[in-house]
Amino acid sequence: MKRKTILGILITSVLIIAALALGPAKSLFQQHGKSVDITENYSAGNTVTTLQFDADSAYAFTAAQCDFGPRNMNSDGHDKCKKWIINKFRSYGCEVMSQDADLRGYDGTMLKSSNIIARHRTDINRRIMLCAHWDSRPWADNDPDPDNWHKPILAANDAASGVAVMIEIARLLQNDTTLNVGIDFVCFDAEDWGTPQWEENQQGSSESWALGAQYFAQNMPLPITPQYAILLDMVGGESATFYREMFSLKYARDVVDRIWTASREVGQSSFFVYEDGGAITDDHIPLNTIARIPTADIIPYHPNCRESSFGATWHTIADNMDNISRNTLKAVGQTVLQVLAKE
Repeated sequence: MKRKTILGILITSVLIIAALALGPAKSLFQQHGKSVDITENYSAGNTVTTLQFDADSAYAFTAAQCDFGPRNMNSDGHDKCKKWIINKFRSYGCEVMSQDADLRGYDGTMLKSSNIIARHRTDINRRIMLCAHWDSRPWADNDPDPDNWHKPILAANDAASGVAVMIEIARLLQNDTTLNVGIDFVCFDAEDWGTPQWEENQQGSSESWALGAQYFAQNMPLPITPQYAILLDMVGGESATFYREMFSLKYARDVVDRIWTASREVGQSSFFVYEDGGAITDDHIPLNTIARIPTADIIPYHPNCRESSFGATWHTIADNMDNISRNTLKAVGQTVLQVLAKE
């Protein structure tokens, strides 16, 4: 996961400054030259989804990715996991494509990047996007032991969990005929090659993260722009709580409101705290500011954690299956299903 900026800290990134300059969030976004009201078709009633998110299945999908080892860019584990993700989405009836590109990392390394795009019900024009990144951090640069800083992490939570939730939703939707929208599942690559903490020069470091999402936003591969998107980032950690992220509120407040309302409707409000959290440099920034897709980020916030506000395992070698919670996966997955059911 990329650099996170906690509420109250000065944000110096050119990307973030540009985002702030665009003005307050609105529910109306430009899509193909016309304004689209993302609240137009949303149900405010008491509809509750009949689909039940299977936490054991999502847990197994998380573990399957970790079985490939670290999935950092240009690695063997990365190549094998890409094939596995593509095959899983295809097995659940999605049309899958790979948006490939050579992207330059902060250190000049050329990264073989693949954004994996899986489209459910392509016959439906009203579309919602679910997204997460699938690459893993090549360095455990937040580990308490400096000897581990240059080791790649397994990234069970910070990558695999978000993809696992999406694959489980795709599995549940393969035979579903109740949804009124089609779903675009997007697995972003090259998210976690951002400038490591040991580098003295951090100028412009925010732009070194979310490279795959930046490329996606600048080279839109979807034939129909989704009405909005939900980003799933680190959604399987033990004792995770999710606060309302600041840029999500700025650009996609309506989407944030839907998510937090849905969490109450399916009995998962203890995970979704109705308080404002940090301002995060994440994949949703280029989606909101470049692609103009209103996107909300579901991302944990641990305000009292000494190691990191994203939890003690963030960018450490402890980000493994020992710290993945079925309860957290269930809370996020069931909440997202509820959001979709009300469309």
